[in-house]
Amino acid sequence: MTGTADFDFERCYRAIQSRASPGSPEWDVRGDLVARAMRLIADGVVDRDGVPALARRLAVSERQLRRLLEAGVGAPPLALARSQRAQTARVLIEGTGLPFARVALAAGFASVRQFNDTVRHVYAATPSQLRRARHAGAPGASGEVVLRLAARAPYDGDGVLRWLAARAVAGVEHVAGGVYRRTLALPGGTGVVALEPRGDPVGATLRVGALGDLAVAVARYRRLLDLDADPAAYEEVLAADPALAPSVAACRGRRAPGAVDPAESAVRAVLGQQVSLAAARTLAARLVAACGAPLAAPDGPLTHAFPAAAAIAEANLDAIGLPRARRRTLRELARRLAAGELDLGPGADRDEARARLLAIPGVGPWTAEYVALRALGDPDAFPAGDVGLQRGARALGLPADPAGLAARAEHWRPWRRYAAHHLWAAGA
Repeated sequence: MTGTADFDFERCYRAIQSRASPGSPEWDVRGDLVARAMRLIADGVVDRDGVPALARRLAVSERQLRRLLEAGVGAPPLALARSQRAQTARVLIEGTGLPFARVALAAGFASVRQFNDTVRHVYAATPSQLRRARHAGAPGASGEVVLRLAARAPYDGDGVLRWLAARAVAGVEHVAGGVYRRTLALPGGTGVVALEPRGDPVGATLRVGALGDLAVAVARYRRLLDLDADPAAYEEVLAADPALAPSVAACRGRRAPGAVDPAESAVRAVLGQQVSLAAARTLAARLVAACGAPLAAPDGPLTHAFPAAAAIAEANLDAIGLPRARRRTLRELARRLAAGELDLGPGADRDEARARLLAIPGVGPWTAEYVALRALGDPDAFPAGDVGLQRGARALGLPADPAGLAARAEHWRPWRRYAAHHLWAAGA
């Protein structure tokens, strides 16, 4: 990591002030290479592995990547990664009581001096001035970081909490008293988070294996809670349909929860084929018990990280309770994920991912679209064959057959993912 002398702070500042900032809702909407690069930068790929790794993930040369990013957002990948670092630092400065040396490390800076210089240049204030302006609280208990996660208003945190609670997998997730807790495998080890999405801002208490994982964890939990979505954009389109307008008016800021681990979402989608939510949760809990990595010590009801794809591919799945054909589908999905033949991460090409999913025996349009909706975060994903969507459509007086519903959903492009959540809520 280079020092500050070669860093164009003015360019970085302009990027942060504009739509070029990693984490902007624009990058979740778009599916082009620039947007995929921005999602990977937000996920910390450049900080962990460098610009060459980012270029390899996108199957382009470093020169082409730099050219595309400079043309598209006005800054090269390293400057954009540093703008992401500066944003992470500000979140930790203003939202936690962590000592600044730990903030610098968690945000990915090579030194406290580089951290101080970047914050002063980008925000025209010292870290101490930023913290005093927001009156940050004290650090959490030993090993914990307590912070506040801002959401674009309005934000339907109650709806997100209900959605997560209905799908919580024993051992990995737990919801009680308005708090969602779960485990998550991170580059430096398994982390645990407690999220309170009803608040404004959202409260979060994180415990990570390595402080350098903090920025990655925050980015993934923001995707899970869909904090960066812009309700004004999709609600204008959905409210134009008389059938959806009352639902939009009654629940402003409805969100579409994403995934902290795209591979996990895909596995759970296969487990949920042709069964109820309750049955899918039971199957997932059995899978966790069979091949999930146990925590060093249970954290209340949390006992395991969700199994990695490689572990699922090699596990004996006979006792899970799946039909033989679905066991074969699950194993093949896990094998392709583990081998890198199927990419569902932030930088994935969404159309290519759909095609590769559909090439797996036993994966049909419902599964592919549901994975696109949750794991890929595609704002236009719409599993028209979903029974819950059809139930909601019937409740709203819309066509309930897959073909008729898909035809009506054309009016909701490019925000069909959010329309799906209004239908699921209507059918609940």
